[in-house]
Amino acid sequence: MFKTRLLSGIILVALALILIISGGEILLVSTAMISMIGQYELYRVFHVEKKAPGLLGYLFTACYFADLEYSFLPDLEVAVIVFLILLLAIFVFSFPKYKADQIMAAFFGIFYVSIMLSFIYQTRMIENGAYIVWLIFLCSWGCDTCAYCVGVLLGKHKMAPILSPKKSVEGAIGGVCGAFLLTLLYSFIFRAQMGVSLKEMLILGLISAVGGLISMVGDLAASAIKRNYEIKDYGTLIPGHGGILDRFDSVIITAPIIYYLAVYLVT
Repeated sequence: MFKTRLLSGIILVALALILIISGGEILLVSTAMISMIGQYELYRVFHVEKKAPGLLGYLFTACYFADLEYSFLPDLEVAVIVFLILLLAIFVFSFPKYKADQIMAAFFGIFYVSIMLSFIYQTRMIENGAYIVWLIFLCSWGCDTCAYCVGVLLGKHKMAPILSPKKSVEGAIGGVCGAFLLTLLYSFIFRAQMGVSLKEMLILGLISAVGGLISMVGDLAASAIKRNYEIKDYGTLIPGHGGILDRFDSVIITAPIIYYLAVYLVT
């Protein structure tokens, strides 16, 4: 199991490197595909993955990502309202085929998966985005790894004993500090390419620390959904890790945080 998980992790990191370094349409299309797979996994929990509410959700995702490149939607808020109205139309005109929670899940999936994950692409496209985008992974996957190591060594106080008994307060602190230190090291190595001063390096480190703290919310939120619906993993796409949502649960919530903090504090 460990070898499978390790190998899958190495392949996942390699793919992330290739796609994010490439940027542009390659990253846009790949992020859209990952989002749709994540949507499918979430919709499957509510049994709408192959039904009208789910199909409408995939269509909205495709239009949303296409708009990021070609800007053909006159107003995103209007598009979201139209999507909601169409979902409600499906709900009422096919009643009682779908339950209210299925319609709400179809709407929720657009924001929780697609729009949140799109900030990987959006961060990559800002000034210095080729370097800043890695903060998303440093403060999610990096924080998770550091939290696990510190938790195993020093963990005594449970952070969420019912939801996730193995996670500790000490591990959480270690994860946040690890995200900060990893980002400092990363920004120091690439300081010339990024053109950042010591002050900006510290700001980037603090951004990752905040992102690391919030990433735990994303991780636990994904776990809470699984607990509510009594499933172990969202999928089996990534051997040893589960599905897209199992591996990207913390990335989902940190991507927009890193984007906005970077835009307002760094670029």
